[in-house]
Amino acid sequence: MTRAGKTIDLNSDLGESFGAWRMGDDEALLAVVSSANIACGFHAGDPDIMRRTVALAARHGVAIGAHVSLPDLQGFGRREMAVSPDEAYAMTLYQVGALHGFAQAAGTRLRHVKPHGALYNMAARDRRLAEAIAHAVRDFDPSLRLFGLAGSALVEAGRAAGLAVAAEAFADRRYRADGSLQPRREADAVIAESDEAIAQAMAMVREGRVRAVDGEIVELRADSLCVHGDGAHAVAFARQLRAALQAADIAVAAPHAMEDAA
Repeated sequence: MTRAGKTIDLNSDLGESFGAWRMGDDEALLAVVSSANIACGFHAGDPDIMRRTVALAARHGVAIGAHVSLPDLQGFGRREMAVSPDEAYAMTLYQVGALHGFAQAAGTRLRHVKPHGALYNMAARDRRLAEAIAHAVRDFDPSLRLFGLAGSALVEAGRAAGLAVAAEAFADRRYRADGSLQPRREADAVIAESDEAIAQAMAMVREGRVRAVDGEIVELRADSLCVHGDGAHAVAFARQLRAALQAADIAVAAPHAMEDAA
């Protein structure tokens, strides 16, 4: 539920370090968010980072999800590739299975799956890719929730496959009039000012709408807000956003916790 006085999920993309290279302050973000999308080695992360991030998320009581991607370490999964639905199915299943192993070894479990970057945006508009990803999630574990862009083909495919879904919105990304995200390659696609991003997030949560780059008002119903973990001010922004939500009497909890409390 996403109206004032209700509850919304805060998710962040984590576990994106690799080898000796470090990205973001995952532990600090895990004290703020309610869901963690953990990289599975295709766009970022490695086995040791996956293991550590799962353990950190479990320690903080944060819902664990597989952040599945195109196989593109150099491009951080943000470059589109011509993949078939069969390939999308296989790479999704492979990555979910890998993170599941670490979760099981840590005595916890996966709660959701969220595609990353280019794969996320491709599946938002390509029904066949969206169906392939949804079917891979369902075939692995039909109790997993599928995260996708609010109003997109991925959310529709998840529902059609019988999965629980979380319609996602982005506090710090600009939107087009069709409800899609403005591509990162375009100038000003990311909102740099915290106050502006928080105002956009609050409008999405309380009013169910967002102002597109052309000024048009887009109706948008969100179950989860994404806060990116890779910026210099990511932790400070996440804390500000959570404080703003709580000041507006909007609680923060993972989707499965909302259902358990209902």
